[in-house]
Amino acid sequence: MSSDPHTPPGPRLHWTTAEGQAASALWRSEAGVAPPQRVQVVDDTTPADVAYKLACEGTGLLWQGDFQNARHLLQALVRRLDRKKPRAPAATAKAVTPAHPATQAFHQHRKQQGQRAAVLGQVLIPLSAELQIPLRRAPDVQQACLEAYGPATEPSVASLRELLGLIGAHEWRKKGVEIAAVKGRIHAHYGVFSPVRGEYVDLVAQAPLPAKTLAFDIGVGSGVLSAVLARRGVQRVVATDQDPRALACAQDNLARLGLIGQVDLQTADLFPAGQAPLVVCNPPWVPAKPSSPIEHAVYDPDSRMLRGFLKGLAAHLSPGGEGWLILSDLAEHLGLRSRDELLGWIEAAGLRVLGRLDAKPRHPKASDPNDPLHRARAAEVTSLWRLVHAA
Repeated sequence: MSSDPHTPPGPRLHWTTAEGQAASALWRSEAGVAPPQRVQVVDDTTPADVAYKLACEGTGLLWQGDFQNARHLLQALVRRLDRKKPRAPAATAKAVTPAHPATQAFHQHRKQQGQRAAVLGQVLIPLSAELQIPLRRAPDVQQACLEAYGPATEPSVASLRELLGLIGAHEWRKKGVEIAAVKGRIHAHYGVFSPVRGEYVDLVAQAPLPAKTLAFDIGVGSGVLSAVLARRGVQRVVATDQDPRALACAQDNLARLGLIGQVDLQTADLFPAGQAPLVVCNPPWVPAKPSSPIEHAVYDPDSRMLRGFLKGLAAHLSPGGEGWLILSDLAEHLGLRSRDELLGWIEAAGLRVLGRLDAKPRHPKASDPNDPLHRARAAEVTSLWRLVHAA
């Protein structure tokens, strides 16, 4: 839900109270999920099996009992989903086997994630106009909600799963992530990707700088790469993003690190005006549709940002300048994009590869054999491609 005061009111959730009265409230969903068409008021007396059946049918469960018991109910739904074995896709005459063995696993995994989220998202929690939960033993969520939703003027309803995500994001924002290359911590706002995957930060910290006068940071996010460049002595960094949350997050982090004087933050889809001897971009690395705000940092339909960066890079590079493309090859291991496609886009953009630095991911999923995409994740490499004018 946007915090922009000029944004028109969002959709509403409608239900019938236990006393038989019609009621409604503003519906909140950061993932853009529509409000349930059917809503049933439930509480501590509702059996988990009944709740699970209703949730699987798409009925919203508006909780009116003890908040901690709502969390217990959500855990009970998780256990029931875990016990339910996913059915293999039905074979049909028109079925087409993907050319890459990991592609079907990826799409099946995303489908199961979506189905799971749909069921768990049916446990609904009321919020007051002050963004507090009016239930027994409820935590203070006001600050976490303010950070995600902005100020409120009326009561609303959100899924418990989303609220727990807001609380977790708030705690991560307070704690931050220690980044040696910036000599401090980066605090990611809600909906902004946290630099927990340190390999891409290290690559930018280690690559030889073509110049220290000016750099463009395309898709600034948390501001971590702008901070790395500033710490390395780049006199001026022009950083762009089209997400107001990302720009506000970068502003906070750069100010906290004492680097805001070196970085000019601008609202733009990809490039600012002009040319620079260094243009850096770390686009989403998987060409697929995101299902939540945070997934926009990972999933990019049809590789839109990647292709847009490559297509426009040559026009924004100073003579002798370099474009640094920081990109995981996970999509290649999943059969979603080939190396030949990437190299073809580079060549078509009038660019050539001057060099490449590689790093293996260090995140937990890369070494988790129980992850459904383990084979692809285990083979993943993150690279910094040094691109220059072809001529």
